[in-house]
Amino acid sequence: MIMRKRFEEQLSLGVIPISEVKIRTKSRDEMPPILICLQTIFVTKELNETVFELLEAVICKDKKETGRQGMDLWHILVLGIVRHACNTNWDKLHYYANNDMIMRNIMGLHNNEFLEGFCEFEYQTILDNVSLLDVDTINKINTLVVEHGLKLFKKKGNEGLGLKTDSFVVETNVHFPTDLNLLNDSVRVALRRIIKLIVQQEISGDGWRKAKSTIQNFKTLLRSTSWAVFKGKKEEHKKEMVKQYLSTAKEIEVKLRLAIVVCHDEDLKKYSDYVSLFINQIDRRLLKGETIPAEEKVYSIFEEHTEWISKGKRNPELGNLMMITTNQHHLIMDYKIMFKERDTQQVEPLLVRLKTAYPNQTIDSISMDKGFWSATNFNCCVGVGIKNVVMPKKGKCNKKEYAREHTETFIKLRNKHSAVESNINALEHHGLNRCMDKGKEHFERYVALSVLSYNLHLVGKEIIRQQNEKEKKALAKKGKENRYKQAA
Repeated sequence: MIMRKRFEEQLSLGVIPISEVKIRTKSRDEMPPILICLQTIFVTKELNETVFELLEAVICKDKKETGRQGMDLWHILVLGIVRHACNTNWDKLHYYANNDMIMRNIMGLHNNEFLEGFCEFEYQTILDNVSLLDVDTINKINTLVVEHGLKLFKKKGNEGLGLKTDSFVVETNVHFPTDLNLLNDSVRVALRRIIKLIVQQEISGDGWRKAKSTIQNFKTLLRSTSWAVFKGKKEEHKKEMVKQYLSTAKEIEVKLRLAIVVCHDEDLKKYSDYVSLFINQIDRRLLKGETIPAEEKVYSIFEEHTEWISKGKRNPELGNLMMITTNQHHLIMDYKIMFKERDTQQVEPLLVRLKTAYPNQTIDSISMDKGFWSATNFNCCVGVGIKNVVMPKKGKCNKKEYAREHTETFIKLRNKHSAVESNINALEHHGLNRCMDKGKEHFERYVALSVLSYNLHLVGKEIIRQQNEKEKKALAKKGKENRYKQAA
């Protein structure tokens, strides 16, 4: 018995074939276009075969062909996409998977729990299986979807790409960081790890009898210290409270170091190091009056990839920059998460990725904002044969640059560039306003699935539009024939 199947080929009583599922398209909800596009992938032979080969290569790799049967590959893909299409959480996805009639039909399942063979998914089963998808596989599927979309949207055979590139912040699910509350986070997590190690009998409980109350007492001390530092008026009182806070933290730090010598636990060492780091930074900043360099700062001990990004806005954002490139039909052709990178470093790698992913496509124009400007970046775009490069220069222009930026084509394309902001807004409604998954790896997968669901939604809307046009033409033709018959 094979552990995983692509999908259930042997239909049972009451199951509608996926190709025959009727999807009501007269709705403004996100689900109908997504389900229409998923159905198109399933019934289109070339797309179906390629997508399942990609899924098998990553999910079934190095697995035995015998054992308990796992979730079908088609179910994993559908569930992963629907979660981001609806910008929902795992709990709501669990409800949809077991109760949404049309979605279950697209998955090739019964939608009536009273029929024999009804498949019900458990919450943890969904989470564990969707997490098997990796970023490379999702991106390859996304490229297939974009290529299929280009064929649908293309009106002229020789139509080139009109690209727009911009960046925005994908927020991580973290609280506002101060060195005071980050020290409290580190102490709390380290002590909880100690309690867990005691339960597992990896270290002795001697000296840790009051670990739980220590967590609560340290939090109380954090609150009083934060009040003194941020709202207090007397400088002497501020420093006294900080010294008391640090003194308690140092006592805990010493005990943590002794525990590490005994058990050699990596997680405990990691959070103990954070305790030491924040003790040092608080001492330097609040007691010695130093300014902590940006490269030394940590903004979350849980989401360590989090960055502090201002990007010209009054309120800073906590997360990571993401760059997207869309075409004239608003499909996302390329994206990149910029971990500790900025816009000016991205142009040449972007052009290489586009050429690799879409070798048969020509780029007629590309537009970017001033944040991407450098003479090297501009020359790079011109060097690969792009006719119209819209990249406004930072600062004062010379005569040649002024003339280039005031041509009719440049102004027209620059005005069209604002459409990418609408694309970013739509992408945020597919889950990328804030990433709720934990860890860098899950963050990257979360972004990839959101981009894929965005493109699927867009292609699905175009499929529905073309179907409606065909129906209108058919009705008009039928009405015309009836009029001719009546006239005769």
